[in-house]
Amino acid sequence: MSESPADTRLAALADWLAAVLAPDAFSLAPASSDASFRRYFRVFLAAPHALAPDESTLIAMDAPPPQEDCRPFVHVASLLTAAGVNAPRVLAQDIARGFLLLTDLGSTPYLDVLDASSANRLYGDALDALVRFQVSSREGVLPPYDRALLQRELDLFPVWYVARHRAHALDAAQLAALDRVFCLLLDNNLAQPRVYVHRDYHSRNLMVSAPNPGVLDFQDAVHGPVTYDLVSLLRDAYIEWDEELQIDWAVRYWKMAHAAGIPVTADFGDLWRDFEWMGVQRQLKVLGIFARLYHRDGKAGYLDDIPRVMRYLRGACARYRELGPLLAVLDAVDAQVQVPATGHGG
Repeated sequence: MSESPADTRLAALADWLAAVLAPDAFSLAPASSDASFRRYFRVFLAAPHALAPDESTLIAMDAPPPQEDCRPFVHVASLLTAAGVNAPRVLAQDIARGFLLLTDLGSTPYLDVLDASSANRLYGDALDALVRFQVSSREGVLPPYDRALLQRELDLFPVWYVARHRAHALDAAQLAALDRVFCLLLDNNLAQPRVYVHRDYHSRNLMVSAPNPGVLDFQDAVHGPVTYDLVSLLRDAYIEWDEELQIDWAVRYWKMAHAAGIPVTADFGDLWRDFEWMGVQRQLKVLGIFARLYHRDGKAGYLDDIPRVMRYLRGACARYRELGPLLAVLDAVDAQVQVPATGHGG
């Protein structure tokens, strides 16, 4: 029986690891996968290895070209480490074949342990790491989170969530309303101070580690709006906190950022408004991505998180008169028959 492409790659990865680590010195087990084509395997070492003498496990990344490119991961890992943030160290690499060998930050994401008793400590650590990363920002090191990229992300919402997932055809007036709101959002987003942006700084990508947190899934990092990662963290698509707690943590961040010299607004109220408007951009993008993961890629699990993201989006739209037209579009879309959240949408 012929091997599947995935099995062929796994065999090639094992052969590469054998050359790097020495034959029979390790065993492999699946560690995780994500919304992309990347897969991760935990490497169990039979004995200490010179590459990582204090480690008993490592992580092997399989990122198949041409769908994935390991170079941004290696680059951003070095930036995080230089900033004093706990990111995986790259121990060996074969960029052409899409293989990396990394240090292991453990198997416990924030999402597994966050509760009322742990949240303040864990979010405090996450905010400290975020400020470290942001304060190290320099122009020209990461791709710009520019208007074109922000717009492409917003366009996922009408294409994948509205038209494909909700089967709603926007009329000319609704399309014009969306366009006007998108312009307002982009103007606000692009007026914010610019720093390094992880782009997915949330409870599934932060690991309970020493030092805490370990930071993963950073290969899409860019240079962009200062509130973006704060939104990813506090308005997480996978776990929800009362707004009072969100504000408390945002104030903590604002004070830390001021002390570190990050150019946040002088008034917290202005930062909170920027946070909410940045959040609307991210929430629209996430709704489009979750719908695309279902309909294009057959990954239905993300549909369970859509109601949480929609609550964030509706709450912000209801608080700002300028975002009222977007709320009206959401109301019109919600009047449609809901698509079942099981199976594959084709």
